[in-house]
Formats: sequence, C-alpha cells, structure tokens
Amino acid sequence: MKRYVVVVAASIAFAGCADMQRPSGRPLESMETGVLVGAGVGAVLGAVAYHRNRSKGALIGAVGGGLAGAAVGSYMDSQKRDLEKNLGQEIQSGEARVEKLPNDVVRITMTSHTAFDTDSVNIKPGFHSTLDKLADVVVRYGKTSLTIVGHTDNVGSDQYNQKLSERRAVSVAQYFESRRVSPLRLATLGKGEGEPVASNNTESGRSANRRVEIYVEPVVGG
Repeated sequence: MKRYVVVVAASIAFAGCADMQRPSGRPLESMETGVLVGAGVGAVLGAVAYHRNRSKGALIGAVGGGLAGAAVGSYMDSQKRDLEKNLGQEIQSGEARVEKLPNDVVRITMTSHTAFDTDSVNIKPGFHSTLDKLADVVVRYGKTSLTIVGHTDNVGSDQYNQKLSERRAVSVAQYFESRRVSPLRLATLGKGEGEPVASNNTESGRSANRRVEIYVEPVVGG
C-alpha cells in the first residue's frame, strides 16, 4: 500500500474450528478474489472478497467516492485518534497497544481477549464490546476498506490451521457486517501458522500468535 493506511491488528486468542458459510449460504471456497484499492502491504495480497464481484470501481461507488490528495492523510490521522479514543479503556488496562508505524501506518494490537471457544467459530460475547468499538469508528469513517487476516499458533496440522485462520477471519467480517459495515468494504484472508509474532515454544507465545489483524485502508479515487 503505497498510500496512507491504518492497520488495526486485533490479536484474538482462539483454538479449534468448525465448518462455516456466509449468511447467503455460499461456501467460503467459492468466494471470489477481491481487488483491494491499494496494493496491499504484502500481507493482504490474495485476500478474498467478502462481497462478490468487488472491484475498485464498485468499492468507490459503495463509499460515495474516494479520497484524494492531502485529504487522505488527515482522514486517516483523524480515524487513528478516534480509534484510540474508543479503545481507551483497553489501552489503559494493557489489553491494547496503539503504535504509529512508518508511512502513516497505525497498528492497534489487542492483547488479552479470548474470542473463540475450542471447536467454534462463534465470537464469544465477552469480545463483542471491543469489536463494537472498532465497528463504531469504521462505520463513521466509511471511505475505507477492511481486510481481516486470521493467524494461528502451530498446534495442529498446517491444513487445519489454514482453514481455521480463514474461518475465524470470516467470522469477524460477519460480525462487522452485523454492525452496519458494508460487506463491499470487507475482505478476508487466512495466513495459518505461517507468520508468528512470538515463539510457539511457550503458551504465552502461542497465545500471541493466535490473532486476527484488521487492515483498514483509505479508498482513494482516481
């Protein structure tokens, strides 16, 4: 993403999986590849469109026109401040970190919530309030697209963990849609166990690796 980007990295502890479909009943495997407005920061290349036939033009139309010029930076800076405000309780309690990275990237890491029960793709009620706070901001800042990327620890087979990460990412996307985030703005991607942020040799490390990252990108016109 050569353009301004906000990265919301929500580290959500989870284990186990179950089969899941979109609300339409269409299997995950039949979702079509989405065209992201930027190019991706690498991590989101190959994301699967949550809404069918999403293209740059369709996305720009869905958000009422893209951003341009200096408006991109100020828009994303304002969104970062509102994310910090909404997540203030989590930040103060040490459950979230907010970091500004190079190239106007902001990363928010949720550090200590258990989002899923074993063998379930249903988000636990205790995590709803945090996702509601995130949804509140991204609904208000509608000229953005969101790519939700699932990650796991290394417990279980590679194939199991890949499917797990995909299904958990879709579960979060479905939750955001239920909170009035347009499905045209949403895409998902599973990374399995391939991108750990800590050692899988300890439980604390494995917990850190079980996460979902949400990439919020400005929709730029032109």
